[in-house]
Amino acid sequence: MVPQTLSLPMTLEALVGALRAAGEDTRIRILALLAEGELTVSDLTDILGQSQPRVSRHLKLMVEAGLIQRSREGAWAFFSVADRDPAGGLVRALVQRIDASDAVLRGDRDRLRAVRANRAEAAAAYFSKHADEWDKIRSLHAPDAVVEEALRAAIGEAPFGALLDLGTGTGRMISLFGSQARRRVGVDGSHAMLAVARANLEREGLRPVELRQGDIYALPVERDAFDLVILHQVLHFLDDPARAIREAAQALAPSGRMLIVDFAPHDLEFLRETQAHRRLGFSVAQIDGWLAEAGLRGERRRDIAPPVKGGAQLTVSIVVARDPRPKKSKEETLS
Repeated sequence: MVPQTLSLPMTLEALVGALRAAGEDTRIRILALLAEGELTVSDLTDILGQSQPRVSRHLKLMVEAGLIQRSREGAWAFFSVADRDPAGGLVRALVQRIDASDAVLRGDRDRLRAVRANRAEAAAAYFSKHADEWDKIRSLHAPDAVVEEALRAAIGEAPFGALLDLGTGTGRMISLFGSQARRRVGVDGSHAMLAVARANLEREGLRPVELRQGDIYALPVERDAFDLVILHQVLHFLDDPARAIREAAQALAPSGRMLIVDFAPHDLEFLRETQAHRRLGFSVAQIDGWLAEAGLRGERRRDIAPPVKGGAQLTVSIVVARDPRPKKSKEETLS
């Protein structure tokens, strides 16, 4: 898919600056790699076989020119093509013109695959360590396939602009809806979970995806920018779910939708002790009240009861709400 940024004009000064910043062998190699997905300085030094100070200087120059962007994740920093900047669209246009059989870039891609394999191995180890805990939770509610079918029905199959997944975890919601979205962003407070999401989404070949470490009460994303914001099994971990919904609502574009997936009220107290659940589900009145406080209008609700057999005890609640502001016209969006 051609990035939306290609349609946005650049001033002569910005265009000359972007071309000058890109016009060097190592920088072109870096841009070609970042067009494949986000990478750290360490990743790039391993792939390029160059020193960290040298790679960092190249990255700094290209960030300043708007070609790439930097996202902080704990002690790490990830770099990716700046698709929200017109210069980012220029990057993808330039990379598409490069001969895919070029020996230097082919070697870079081979080493990139090795970096991704290492990521996937580390993510698999983390997932395996916690698999028993997650499997225990899954056993208490309807099968994931049933829930996900209901989520697809709630959102529909129509394409949309930007997707924001809060508390992205393994990246499953981005995987589920990412093919419908032109832009995909996931936010999580855990560096370890972002590593799992990154490995999962890279394995599926879904890109570009922006993964950011951040506070759900102070989101590291733009306001009024996302057509679908997802809070999937997140609210029951929070001290202040209402605040999280209000913050998420600020990220919604006019007429954008919010998808909330969580549990109906239950009495499984052990989830507080063993799984760090702060809340034991939410009533219809609670969710509706928080949505109203955030200025959103509830549109759809569905509760999926646990199977009669198997000992499952959690009902999954699916809520869709909408920002009541009218959607901007194409001319207003580009202005």
